Amino acid sequence: MSESPLDRARRYQDELTAIRRDIHAHPELGLEEYRTAEIVAKKLEEWGIEVHRGVGITGVVGVLRNGNGQASVGLRADMDALPIMEATGLPHASQNPGLMHACGHDGHTAMLLGAAKYLAETRNFNGTVNFIFQPAEEGLGGALAMLKDGLFDRFPCNAVYGMHNRPGLPVGRFITGPSARAAGGAFFDIHITGKGSHGANPQMGIDPVMVACHIGTALQTIVSRNVAAADTAVLSITRIQSGDAYNVVPQTATMAGTVRTMKREVMTLIETNMRRMVTAVAAGFGAEATVDFRIIFAPMVNNTDEAIVYGNAAATLVGEDNVKRDGAPGMGSEDFSFMMEQVPGAHINLGNGDSAALHNHLYDFNDEAIPYGVALYAQITEAKLPKGMS
Repeated sequence: MSESPLDRARRYQDELTAIRRDIHAHPELGLEEYRTAEIVAKKLEEWGIEVHRGVGITGVVGVLRNGNGQASVGLRADMDALPIMEATGLPHASQNPGLMHACGHDGHTAMLLGAAKYLAETRNFNGTVNFIFQPAEEGLGGALAMLKDGLFDRFPCNAVYGMHNRPGLPVGRFITGPSARAAGGAFFDIHITGKGSHGANPQMGIDPVMVACHIGTALQTIVSRNVAAADTAVLSITRIQSGDAYNVVPQTATMAGTVRTMKREVMTLIETNMRRMVTAVAAGFGAEATVDFRIIFAPMVNNTDEAIVYGNAAATLVGEDNVKRDGAPGMGSEDFSFMMEQVPGAHINLGNGDSAALHNHLYDFNDEAIPYGVALYAQITEAKLPKGMS
């Protein structure tokens, strides 16, 4: 009986764990992943895979061809860390103070490297595999940088696949589904200009703090009174800054926050209403206000057919009972969405076991999950690029 992808992936466990922990110990922020990218590139070259460095500044693409098949798939992982001070106390904890792999991108990178090693050794496929190691997923535009650099023009793909670990989901289990899987995300900054005065004589000024308070309250009505109840949206004001003294009405105030939606048209609706409301509320106080609204993530929407195929691949590995195909989407965001807007694809979550939450200072990727990610990347490639097809 031939060896299963999962059994073979387990043979790589020690090597991939060492790579993962080395990357974890040396985290790098988005578009600064030079060390990580070089580790990736050298490993791919070691396994006989064609390597392209600097795709989207620090991105890496490995290309592996086999047979005469014309079809191709893209397998994607992210590489960047977060500006968080790690508190795990682990032997492989971050050696770069204030930086931490708190989202598991070190594990995602290791899993895709494992898939590259597996496919380079077994070559049980007919066509081309593009291993996409993406920088700057955490809101710094890494997917868009790779696309601007001609990702799919240079490395055409008929379909693309990604995955992300999920704390609280047992190792060996997967969750996916059709349609939207993660929210589109925008960041906004509001700058308010009033008129400074003495705190004892506020009638002499225009108080930007009061303007900010009223804008904050008004903005919360956008979701409740402008967005249809059947749609999903979140608007959160996460920062208000103004003033330096107890007895001075300041000249300016700034506000910032994020918006999450499952549809691009809902994001446009919120932006339009925010701009109108901010300007009008400020004008009512005699102040001026401007809005900088930036879409950072598109909604991540699984292609229905590809979600089914991806779920089938996972079920082949772990059994149908361990694959949830109708998991609820999350309001977090994932910039793999931009790639999936250009090429049909699917995204899946794999279990990280009983770990701390993502973006938490106590989080660590569960190395026991590595073989499952490796095997799934391999399984979907063999399913989409079967031998005997051209």
